[in-house]
Amino acid sequence: MDKRQPQKNDIVQSVDVCIEVLLNVAKNPDVRLTEVAQNIGETKPRILRMLRTLERRGLVRKSDTGTYRLGTTAIILGTAASTQVDLVRIANPILEEVGQKANETTQLRIIDNGESLCIAKFEPMRDLRVQAMIGRRRPLTAGSYKVLLAYLQPQVQLQMIPETLPRLTKRTITDRSKLIAELDKIRRQGFCVSYGEVSEQLVSVSVPVLAFDGSVIAAVNVGAPAFRTQKSDVDRFIVLLKEASSKISARLGW
Repeated sequence: MDKRQPQKNDIVQSVDVCIEVLLNVAKNPDVRLTEVAQNIGETKPRILRMLRTLERRGLVRKSDTGTYRLGTTAIILGTAASTQVDLVRIANPILEEVGQKANETTQLRIIDNGESLCIAKFEPMRDLRVQAMIGRRRPLTAGSYKVLLAYLQPQVQLQMIPETLPRLTKRTITDRSKLIAELDKIRRQGFCVSYGEVSEQLVSVSVPVLAFDGSVIAAVNVGAPAFRTQKSDVDRFIVLLKEASSKISARLGW
């Protein structure tokens, strides 16, 4: 993940000002056009164009008296942001609990820009363990993080699956129709197990986490070295992850 801070020449000025307009409306409900322009130090015609654009996308709404306040799209964004912040806070102790019981690495991953993104982790105190890194990305089409892909709406799911699937190991599914069938199986059974699809030395198990509205917001995962992972271990990981998922989902309002 690129940790470089945006430089001045990276910024699109009109977008930057538009965000400032949105934040100004958020801080000052029922604010008027003139006030927004004065607060930001921009001309009224420019601010009006931005407010109309934000209004068209539902981020602000204009009242009958000509004042502006946040719209429903902004509320959705705020709820999603709050949920993701709460998600990490809630998940961290539960990931540690699962990791200690399994004595293996645990992760919490979400979908971000068409990939799975690690946003929380726990690693046990043992020499040989799976190395996890917050911010590390992995394809959605390989490994146990396919569970995130499996629970998307069918039309969205198809858009997220590229025509050519990357081969990471000899076990990676590279046939699109086989992957779609596998996703259907994952959704029916409620978990995903990967034997060497991303790394031949890795066994990975993931279970979905549900948000307050029943949609899948994340996946909890146990990753372990293949040489010491038996079928009985995988079965135990599934039980532990389902319990963890239920705890996190309940605390998110599901």
